[in-house]
Amino acid sequence: MPAFAVIGAQWGDEGKGKVIDFLAGKASVVARYSGGNNAGHTVINDSGSFGFHLVPSGICWPHTRNIIGNGVVVDPDVLLKEIADLKRAGLNVDGLAISERAHIVMPYHVLLDKLEENRKGAGALGTTGRGIGPAYIDKVARTGIRMGELLNPEELAMRLPDIVNHKNEVLTRIYGASPVSIDTILSKIQAWAPKLAPFIKQVEYIVEDSLTRGENVILEGAQGALLDIDHGTYPYVTSSSPTVGGALTGLGIPPRAFGGVIGVFKAYCTRVGGGPYPTELNNEIGEHIRNKGKEFGVTTGRPRRTGWFDAVAGRYSARVNGFDSIVLTRLDILDGLNPIKICVGYELDGHRIDRFPLEGGALERCVAIYEELEGWPGTTFGITRDRDLPKKAMAYVKRIEALVGAPVEIISTGPKRHETIVVNDIFQK
Repeated sequence: MPAFAVIGAQWGDEGKGKVIDFLAGKASVVARYSGGNNAGHTVINDSGSFGFHLVPSGICWPHTRNIIGNGVVVDPDVLLKEIADLKRAGLNVDGLAISERAHIVMPYHVLLDKLEENRKGAGALGTTGRGIGPAYIDKVARTGIRMGELLNPEELAMRLPDIVNHKNEVLTRIYGASPVSIDTILSKIQAWAPKLAPFIKQVEYIVEDSLTRGENVILEGAQGALLDIDHGTYPYVTSSSPTVGGALTGLGIPPRAFGGVIGVFKAYCTRVGGGPYPTELNNEIGEHIRNKGKEFGVTTGRPRRTGWFDAVAGRYSARVNGFDSIVLTRLDILDGLNPIKICVGYELDGHRIDRFPLEGGALERCVAIYEELEGWPGTTFGITRDRDLPKKAMAYVKRIEALVGAPVEIISTGPKRHETIVVNDIFQK
């Protein structure tokens, strides 16, 4: 039962979209298991350039079934726009399926998200304002609306007034905002239902059947392990679990189904929004990496914070997720830099530590301890064989491999599908 979890190993934006699009050629199913349209995955292939927010990144392969799991929160307006855009690009979306159990991001969730960020002012977390957190709050509070309820709009219409009245109490009394209209929301639901009904399925059984047949199933994570609600840099985290545990609960599959856990790392680090970041580069090098790498958010367009590779954080991520393999992306962005630094430890309150601190306040006080490696001449861009890499570039890859504690099996040297080095076939391990 070979399920392969593809997990962002840093703070998101590691290049998972490209990696999954590449791997999906050998998969029957690609299943998204967490997050919402606060995440953005970029895919560039023969079909064009796409920025996915909800649709899984295997959609460009006609033989692959693409699934949105129960762990995802879905904004129907965003999803319908993505579906329409894909159809206009000539792609077949008939293989898309959405879990009945996936929760819906409602209009009041988006409004509440923005109001809360504004209320916090300088203490804001830097959310995308897409309503993801409030949707997960309702899920845990057992007041959320699930995709399957769109198939029974009459029953949902009976439940809706109590939900909306409660939200209006919060909007008016806490935030001083205008209430939302029940009729407006009901109209939206009535518009969504017939368009999304063909895609709403019991996806857990689709995944189970594929695994039983021995087919490759890719579990697509969103964001990164260091943003995990439990294991990330709390409170500067997302509202779901991007780690391997989220893959289990977000799709309803057993641990024995795993054929491998794949960690996707950038050759450097980036982060969006607030939160501690020991290797951040607030200088010309950081600006160079940002501009060369086009490090701006797919979802928000915000500039990403850039920094050197953090092996302490990487080792922690590998421990939490149990990586069998590493995919290293964006190696080409470091072309021409000399020296190149890797964080190999932290100084915390005058003492060296080699383990990632588990309390966010401690990480704020950490100062990165660096090891310097020589840069390499020439370019790695577009190289497709590891033996063609500059020796010093391969030395950098091997050093990351040793520090993190898992083998680098794939190296990405450009944004397109074919700009990839396969060191070892992950599916054959």
